[in-house]
Amino acid sequence: MTTDNPAADGKNDSGQKEAVSISVFFPCYNEEGNVARTTEQALAVLKRLNADYEVIIVNDGSKDGTGRIADEIARRESKVKVVHHPTNRGYGAALQSGFRAAAKKLVFYTDGDGQFDMNEMPALLPLIKQYDIVSCYRINRQDNLMRRINAWCWTKLVCLLFRMKVRDIDCAFKLYKREIFDNIKMVSTGALIDTEVLARAIRKGYTITQKGVHHYPRTAGAQTGANLKVVLRAFRELFRLYDQIRKGN
Repeated sequence: MTTDNPAADGKNDSGQKEAVSISVFFPCYNEEGNVARTTEQALAVLKRLNADYEVIIVNDGSKDGTGRIADEIARRESKVKVVHHPTNRGYGAALQSGFRAAAKKLVFYTDGDGQFDMNEMPALLPLIKQYDIVSCYRINRQDNLMRRINAWCWTKLVCLLFRMKVRDIDCAFKLYKREIFDNIKMVSTGALIDTEVLARAIRKGYTITQKGVHHYPRTAGAQTGANLKVVLRAFRELFRLYDQIRKGN
């Protein structure tokens, strides 16, 4: 179900508007050309919201200067922290680290490649008052035709297997209530992680809504999600997850 009708802002007992409590994180692998810009944009948005926030950079074993730049930002900004993986463990492992490190009531993530606009994140906040998850879909996706076709087929496949109705399963612009991650397990370390989280959350009775967000061309670095090794890993994890959920595990 998709909705664009925001709920009323939350108020405390004195009638004052409550500050949103939110963890924002970015999984990064070799994003030295993007990580500073992405983090600075997130900080600007969160400061304007007057939020109770933290920003987490998950450096997934980058071989370039991503880790060094992230540490420099954290030294300047007290609300930024960095989680380092000594070696590249995969996209799913990076998301798991971000979800587990999050300490606020809400947790939002987007990729560290700067292909989304953090200024679109506040529009998700009214929706999370009515739903447990806001799963976004890309408007005018800025990828080549083959990548878009592959993504469409993948989304249709996983939605069929797990009986979900999600337009863009792997869109890296999602907002969750953090409590979800206390109540589901996560085992996928590769590209299946978004499917796993949504499938397990739905099985637990959590509710999902969807919203469109704009997608922009990558301006630095290189995509890694479409290489054959990543794709094969996703399919192996897919059939393992399907078997686990079918058995109630």
